[in-house]
This record gives sequence, C-alpha cells and structure tokens, in this order.
Amino acid sequence: MTQSLSDLTKALLSAAKAAGADAADALAVDGTSVSIDVRGGALEHAERSEGIEIGLRVMMGKRQACVSASDTSAATLAQMAERAVAMAKEAPEDPVIGQADPDDLAKNWDLDALELAESAEPPTPAELQDMAARAEAAALAYDGIAQVSDAGAGYGGRRLHLEMSNGFSGGYQRTGTSLSVVAITGTGTEMERDYYGDSRIHAADLDAPELIGRMAAERTLQRAGARKPPTGAYPVLYDERVANSLIGHLMGAINGSSVVRGASFLRDAMDTPVLPDGMTLWEDPTLARVNGSRPFDGEGLPVSRRDIVADGVLKGWVLDLATGRKLGLASTGNASRGTSAPPSPSVSNLRITQGTQTQAELLAEMGTGLLITSMIGSSINATTGDYSRGASGFWVENGEITYPVNECTVAGNLRDMLRTMTPANDARMHLTRAIPSMRVEGLTIAGA
Repeated sequence: MTQSLSDLTKALLSAAKAAGADAADALAVDGTSVSIDVRGGALEHAERSEGIEIGLRVMMGKRQACVSASDTSAATLAQMAERAVAMAKEAPEDPVIGQADPDDLAKNWDLDALELAESAEPPTPAELQDMAARAEAAALAYDGIAQVSDAGAGYGGRRLHLEMSNGFSGGYQRTGTSLSVVAITGTGTEMERDYYGDSRIHAADLDAPELIGRMAAERTLQRAGARKPPTGAYPVLYDERVANSLIGHLMGAINGSSVVRGASFLRDAMDTPVLPDGMTLWEDPTLARVNGSRPFDGEGLPVSRRDIVADGVLKGWVLDLATGRKLGLASTGNASRGTSAPPSPSVSNLRITQGTQTQAELLAEMGTGLLITSMIGSSINATTGDYSRGASGFWVENGEITYPVNECTVAGNLRDMLRTMTPANDARMHLTRAIPSMRVEGLTIAGA
C-alpha cells in the first residue's frame, strides 16, 4: 500500500534520529498536473505529470544541511538521513538556525474555512480542451486577429505534509484550474500581441472561455500601430495587471533576507512613511478561495492578518525564524520552503487600500502621460531604489488614450515613486496580490 505523506515524513524523522541528528524537519509534496494546448480548434499538445518529492533538513548543534529525493524507498530515506548528517557536520556554524519553540507552533487551524481544494470533480482533459478551444474561437472571431499563438487550459493538484522534531505535524491540499489566450494582430514588424487569462482554486469561479478569448482579442487589437512615446518627465499610470510589480519591489525591500544583508533601499525606514498618507498595505494568509492562503507557515508557526504598512508608515519586516533572530525580532510567520532548501521569508496574500476613482478618472486627472499595460526587463538597484524598466501601453493626452506605445523605458527612484502613488478602485480581490491601478508622478520616459 502506498505510504501517506504523513507516514513518509515520520519515517524521515526516524531515519534522521537514527543517523544522529539533534533535530530535523521533513517535507513531503506530491502533485499532479494536466495541461492542454489547442490550435485551430484541434488538440496541439497534451501533457500530464505526477510525482512526489521529499526533503529533509537536519541540525547538528548550530549547523544544518538539506537533502531531497523523489524516491521514497526505505533505503533512500536512510541514505538521505546519513548524507544530511554528514553534510551538517561539515557545514559552517550559524547561530540563528533552529526550530520554533513548541509553545509557539500553530494549532487547531480550520482547513475547511480556507477552501484551498476543488470542491467538485476536477475538469477532465476533454473538458480542458473544450475550454481552450472555445476561448481560441472567441478570440479568432474578431476581425483583425491574425492568429492565436497560445490557447491553453490546465489543472493542478498538490498535497504537502510537514513534520518536525519539535512536535509539529500538519499538511494540506491545494488545487487550481487555469485558462489563457495570447492573440496576435498584424504581420512582420507591425505584429503586436496581448493576452488574457484566469486562474482559480475552484474551476466554477473561472472566467468563461468566451470572456477570456474576447478580452485577449480586444487587448491585442488596441495594440495595433504602436509607436514610441515622447521623451520627458510625465506622470505614469500602472494598469492593474502590472501595478503589483511596484508592491513587489516594496516587498523585496522589506524581506528579512534583504534587510539583514543591508541590500535594501528601505533598510532604515521602519516606522517612517513609505506609502502615501492614509494607505495601508496588509497581508492575510487566511482568506478563503485565494491561492496564497495557508493554515501555517513553513516552520509550523501560525499565520494571521497583519498590517505591513499602516497609514503610509512601515510597521514590519517579512521574517522567518532565522532572519528574525538576526534582527533581534520574532518571526512574522512568513517562512516558506521547498524540499531542497531551508526556510526563507516570503509573503502571501497582499491587499492595499483602494481608491474611490476608476482608472478612467485617474487618466482624466493625469492629463498627459503614459498608461503602462505590460513591462519587460528591469534594472533595479536594490540598495538605492533606482528604477528603470522597459514598458508598453498607451499614450494619454488631455486625459484620453490617444495611441498605443511600445519600446520605451520608464525610470525613477522607488522611494519617491511609492510615496506618490494614487490608487484606483479596480483591484481583483481573488488574486494573491490584489493591487489596483496606480498612478505615479514624475517618472522619466525615454521614447522617441
């Protein structure tokens, strides 16, 4: 009979103890994924994968080592434990490693409340193919769409179990269904493309295939005839689908790993304004039906809603146990981990104060400037916050979109940019990062 993930992690801990480890934690993950691509209404590619991975971290005093494998035989478990112990004995000492105090561990979580797994039967390959074909057909129905380069649907299921020698034991399942379309208009050097897609834990929540195809086509047709914008200093409005990149740079700067290295433009910003007055940024890993939710973190600690920035003022770093100890602080319950490496800090679901205006109203106030809908490449100085990225989107004059633009660069400094953001009211709340469109003042645009 196939071992359960809980049995596997317990066996790994037993093997580590037998090999002489002072402490250990084990993670087992198994998953299945199915992806279907169509072209011209017919099946183009189908792929299914499934497998299991196991990981073991052992600690010998203040030394640690991690090993992983995809073989779950008893002989492999014993070899993993012996190898990990031998590696740990040769590793350099690290005074901040170690598991959580048993009294601090997560207890009595409610998995049902999180709704992380599909409540109905998952879509079959035939149903995924039908979804992709319908989305493709909806895009191709638009005059001016030359082709659909990608139309695909997929389903994935993943289970994990974490077992630790400090007494923690817990696991959960996560599922997801996705559908996306990439459409193309024009030919040769006049070719432009855009996309639309959706991904949900529960397939019943997914946008209709016809809507996904229509959105991809409409976005693509709007890109026809793109050219470079003028060069100069202008306000820039980041569309909702790319505005989360700004918050991503903020989260990178307050991640414990960056802070302890001093490689952060916000390393000295605790309890000082980093966002506009009145704007709050919070994390909530307990939201139902949201991909980033989880019942506990990667070190078995409880998770809860907390304000990271309150009324514009930075209130907390993103910490696991190790980075917290380096800073003389407690973990914020943000440990994340895989099977082959020790825990590291990572944020989950993010929400931010939304504005009261629509994107169109922000554009009208902006007057002349750039609406960014996609970005490529980046040159970000993590220590100073100097920012430069390639962008495309639409040029705005007198508050109205006038023509599509591409091949331009926007530049500024992230500390200044974050402080001048004005939010719209269009965040999609089912996303892990529900960030609305953001207008930023005074960026330098390099175009024609």
